[in-house]
Amino acid sequence: MPGHVYNTLAEIAVDQHGYVTVRDAEQNGVDPHRLVEMERRGTVERVAHGVYRMPVIAPTGLEQLMEATLWPRGQGVLSHETALDLHDLCDVNPAEIHVTVPCAHRVTRKVPSLYAIHRRDLKQTETTRHEGIPVVTPSRAILDGIETHLRADLLHQAIETADRRGLIRGTDRRLFDEQLAGTVGR
Repeated sequence: MPGHVYNTLAEIAVDQHGYVTVRDAEQNGVDPHRLVEMERRGTVERVAHGVYRMPVIAPTGLEQLMEATLWPRGQGVLSHETALDLHDLCDVNPAEIHVTVPCAHRVTRKVPSLYAIHRRDLKQTETTRHEGIPVVTPSRAILDGIETHLRADLLHQAIETADRRGLIRGTDRRLFDEQLAGTVGR
């Protein structure tokens, strides 16, 4: 029968697609060394520095995205092409998982080759959650795409889709169209 520590960590992991971090343990009154002990016993798997996966939690298909947001000490937010894809706004096929971290966040270890790290201090109004995973809003994702010169046809498709679904305001749409028109010919 699992103990209190296991149950506490499992409750967290259920909401995070099977993942639990050292920070999660600390915030819930669990000594982080218990995660190391649990790894030795095979109860959890260490997937990155400070990030563990509980294999008893059934896969959802979104584990890789959740792990990407937890990797930078839980401060990551899916953004750019990844967010456009997650919101299903256009036919983008990101080659990397785009993660935005706060400007002050120091990455002190090697960034996995699958991640594209961006720096921006996001406002609370620029973030949302998709099945528990932090992601930028459709508006912020479109702005990110414009700033990084994503193909114009994909950006037009994203704007049209977001507008049709009521995910952006008319003023946002005009701003996007103006900014996109300003990038043509660059």
